[in-house]
Amino acid sequence: MSHRTASCSCGQLRAEVSADPIRVSVCHCLACQRRTGSVFGAQARFAQEAVRVTGRSKGFVRVGDEGTRITFHFCPDCGATLYYRLSEDFVAIPVGAFADPSFPAPSVSVYEERMHAWVQVPGEVTHIA
Repeated sequence: MSHRTASCSCGQLRAEVSADPIRVSVCHCLACQRRTGSVFGAQARFAQEAVRVTGRSKGFVRVGDEGTRITFHFCPDCGATLYYRLSEDFVAIPVGAFADPSFPAPSVSVYEERMHAWVQVPGEVTHIA
């Protein structure tokens, strides 16, 4: 089991995790592209009980393509998204918020029909159109 800390850009909002991620994935949906300012989002999913958040956050609810409501929490000072709730049971944290080059690689790649043509997802991953 590992202990890692993620933080927003200014460090005011932090998430400490006390378990390995359940899943690490990349998402190519247009909403993740807009949210990250990149061509995909990379996130790690954790059990709710393994995550402890400190600091102030502001929430934003987005309804996904399939009708799922996700609450994104970002720092009201620097604007960086630190975590989002997928359900009552799971929390996702953008991999980049850990600032850890040794973080586990993704095992799943979703919304690949919206993936930029030049992007290649390396390794053995489950590909979901």
